[in-house]
Amino acid sequence: MSNNHSKVMAASLTPLNPDFSINQRLFNQHIRRLLDHGCDEVVLFGTTGEGTSFSVAERKAALQAVVDADIKPSDLVVATGCCALPDTIELTRHALTCGIHQVLVLPPFYYKTASDQGIYDSFSQLIAQVGHPELQILLYHFPKMAVVKFSPELIERLVTSFPNQIAGIKDSSGDRQHTQMLSERFPSLAVYAGSEMFLADYLQEGGAGCISATANITAALAAKVRDAQTPEQQTEIQRELSAVRQAIEAYPLTGALKGLLALASDDEQWNIVRCPLSTFPKEKIQSLAQQLSRLGFELSAI
Repeated sequence: MSNNHSKVMAASLTPLNPDFSINQRLFNQHIRRLLDHGCDEVVLFGTTGEGTSFSVAERKAALQAVVDADIKPSDLVVATGCCALPDTIELTRHALTCGIHQVLVLPPFYYKTASDQGIYDSFSQLIAQVGHPELQILLYHFPKMAVVKFSPELIERLVTSFPNQIAGIKDSSGDRQHTQMLSERFPSLAVYAGSEMFLADYLQEGGAGCISATANITAALAAKVRDAQTPEQQTEIQRELSAVRQAIEAYPLTGALKGLLALASDDEQWNIVRCPLSTFPKEKIQSLAQQLSRLGFELSAI
């Protein structure tokens, strides 16, 4: 069974207006819905949230508006990792100013041959320049997108040097064995799976939980896995959760998830993505919704 601290987090989508600016009304509404549907916390401006497609100013303004809308800072995690270290520092400082202590940080990802030493230096500078005693960093390991990785040796060095700031890892490797290895090797860290595909097994093994893109629509189902009273109940609910995840991840996640939310809410603005991503075709969304229905998952559950 899961431990008392296991969490389900959604990597939130970022709704847009027709001019591709952030739709703050829908954004605030969506974050509240995710929390109401069982998410322990919501992660803003990660990969699913198209974070790297927004400027520092846009991200700061939107985050300030979220907090000003009385969404509790303790319910939020903010992705702040950028290629330019000053941008990462500015976004991290701003999150802390908003009362948000947890930040999800990619390694600087443009220079694909960056060494462990170079990445270590970046995080050392981030921590020193932010200089906040309550800073909690979740390392964002996503080799498929970033290419640049956090090796176990680098993680160990960061944890040893900054035990009060390096709080966890989001492992989006998609490799269950890798996630479990990190969890076992770094017991002081909260290691979150980047998918809810194997959430039940991971929780039964003592894992911290998941930070998932598809939790934008499966939050309630994932929360049922987290809250199940017996391993047998967890495993049964997990079958449906895994089937839904597998169906959706066959498509580009951000576009498909936005399309499903547009269909579920009858609000076409949910379909808007910022380039270089492309809007998901409506006929494919209808087909995916029908596929989910055959699996027993109805959009009315979102």
